[in-house]
Amino acid sequence: MKSTASLFRALLAVSMLAGCSSYRPTPAAFHKMLEQPYRLGAGDRVRVTVFEQDGLTNTYNVDQSGYVSLPLVGAVPARGHTAQQLEGAIADKLRQGYLRDPDVSVEIDRYRPIFVMGEVGAAGQYSYVPGLTVQKAVAIAGGFTPRANQESVDITRDINGKVITGRVVTSDPLLPGDTVYVRERLF
Repeated sequence: MKSTASLFRALLAVSMLAGCSSYRPTPAAFHKMLEQPYRLGAGDRVRVTVFEQDGLTNTYNVDQSGYVSLPLVGAVPARGHTAQQLEGAIADKLRQGYLRDPDVSVEIDRYRPIFVMGEVGAAGQYSYVPGLTVQKAVAIAGGFTPRANQESVDITRDINGKVITGRVVTSDPLLPGDTVYVRERLF
């Protein structure tokens, strides 16, 4: 009876330690997102050019609800669309009584920011640039603190409307809107 109780306590201790480790392997969707075309989201800024229409050519923000508001046509859905899909949507709206054959071009002017938290010199919000890796983002945020785990970090990413967190190495690329959390090392 006494050995059963000590076995039970040992199993309980092991299960509690396993729960404390909070290891989250990287979901397969993390790396699949890197191969897909960029999808617009709230916080992005796009440059819309309508050929021979200076009044419509301008820089527009994607608002919190995921729309871009243009003169004449109003709100055009942008969240989850690529720049090419947004071009088509704007052209379709302009064809509805405003322009006969609009030639629209959309390019990303500014990506939504990334956030770096945890054991870094200056946690906060930073501008995203294409080609940004975890290591570069940490460098922008003032580098690792002496207590930082420099092997891997946790990234929280919105994948198809679902917020997912996974652990990655510092050489992994980031996407706009990612949140990087640098953990404290154990020893």
